[in-house]
Amino acid sequence: MSIISIITAVDEKNAIGKKQQLLWNLPYDMQRFKGATTGHAVVMGRRTFESLPKGALPKRKNVVLTTLPPESFVDVFVCNSMQDALELCEKEDEIFMIGGAMVYKSALDIADKLYLTRVHHVFEDADIFFPEINFDQWEEIERDAHPADEKHAYSYTFHTYLRKRE
Repeated sequence: MSIISIITAVDEKNAIGKKQQLLWNLPYDMQRFKGATTGHAVVMGRRTFESLPKGALPKRKNVVLTTLPPESFVDVFVCNSMQDALELCEKEDEIFMIGGAMVYKSALDIADKLYLTRVHHVFEDADIFFPEINFDQWEEIERDAHPADEKHAYSYTFHTYLRKRE
């Protein structure tokens, strides 16, 4: 059975973007994303896919959730529902939900693992937000804090959570 994971970066108020773009440039966070997702399936919404500067992410099974026809997309699998995406990826050991907000919302109740980067800043002009997380349902298994530096304008913390099982 596949592990369903969410990977995201959010500000202090759960903002994730503005006009389909990230709000920050944190190279170390991008390295974490690439290291975690390479070799696995990534599931994303159409707008997230369209925001990728070079199209499909290399060395990953790219799945786009959309109602548009498959021929509109190159180098990706197209699914009309989360259920279809999960069935398509059922042989994968880990399936990463990589955005946007609607994909995160539909995945939050079924995810087993949450890779969360908390950017320690509030972006007042953000217009896309991650859904509220009930942290009572999650156990933090890893935390790694980083100060702002010459490559990172904001301090940030990597958190990894596992869903608590009854």
